[in-house]
Amino acid sequence: MKKVCLQLLLMVSVVGLKAAEIPALRGLSRTHLLEYRDEAGKLKTATTVAEWEVRRKAAVAAFLSMTGPLPGEVMRCPLDLRVEEEVDCGSYVRRLISYASSPGGRVPAYLCIPKAALMGKPAPAVLCLHPTENVIGHKVVVGLGGKPHRQYAAELAERGYVTLAPSYPLLAQYQPDLKALGFTSGTMKAIWDNIRGLDLLETMPFVKKDAGFATIGHSLGGHNSIFTAVLEPRLKAVVSSCGFDSVLDYKDGNIKGWVQERYILKMGDYLGRPQDVPFDYYELIACLAPRALYVNAPLKDSNFKWDSVDRIAAAAEAVYKLHGAEEGMIIRHPDCDHDFPDDERYESYGVIEKVLGKP
Repeated sequence: MKKVCLQLLLMVSVVGLKAAEIPALRGLSRTHLLEYRDEAGKLKTATTVAEWEVRRKAAVAAFLSMTGPLPGEVMRCPLDLRVEEEVDCGSYVRRLISYASSPGGRVPAYLCIPKAALMGKPAPAVLCLHPTENVIGHKVVVGLGGKPHRQYAAELAERGYVTLAPSYPLLAQYQPDLKALGFTSGTMKAIWDNIRGLDLLETMPFVKKDAGFATIGHSLGGHNSIFTAVLEPRLKAVVSSCGFDSVLDYKDGNIKGWVQERYILKMGDYLGRPQDVPFDYYELIACLAPRALYVNAPLKDSNFKWDSVDRIAAAAEAVYKLHGAEEGMIIRHPDCDHDFPDDERYESYGVIEKVLGKP
């Protein structure tokens, strides 16, 4: 795990000071992530990837107990791709598309295709998940307005990658009826839309599929990327900017912000007692091992605490090491607020290139 040296000294002291105070997660250590229970319920420490798999499966089950289950194959309907608009953006073409992610449900998305890929040189593909944006939604990641430093779908397309940027449910113009479609949380609806987006990319002749895919997102897109990657092994590199901290640390334990239909309504059962929420990013980040993970966690982010990110990363490092992927995580702490600065954004593109290859 790579960090700036001066920051590392600060972070280790913070982690050491608070680790002993962190409450258990479902009766297991929240920070000693190799701890698990065997079939007899006895506490053990994983020494192999197979033993860690016991805890990983329990962590995923706990997460799904909050979001609702991952849809089964019956929901994998024909994708029925439709192209609504096409714009020439110089080195790439931007298409406004929609696809069917489940029976009766269509997802609006932007698909950016480098012209070289259209001309017979397939390119790797990246899932680009947008931050909370209730006016223009996914337009922000293709550079069509909104705050700066969020245009990663356009920048990656300029670098030669195919990018897919689906809209997040119940934001801007994308207003699906979750209950009618069979979802109990906006979080699971988003995850499923993303998974089906990967299915769509796999059907496209201009997409190079052999190395798998990457996902990148800021804020809402940051944890949307993590959630999707935990459940989707085709994602081989994950970039999360300003996307998470521990459930215990989020807004100093006030998890009310999560209690919305577009997120996880069931979090409302744990208001005032975040320590009882059955999932946390400690386990979710560890579930990404051994895949490449780049995290941008600014020092002045008012949404998610950088020191909480470091406690999580320090805990997850043991799982990465168990997988032989000690260098799998990169954590950066720019001196800024809730933002994805150029230096960190461009560095994250390098991580994607290292995993998926240069277009």
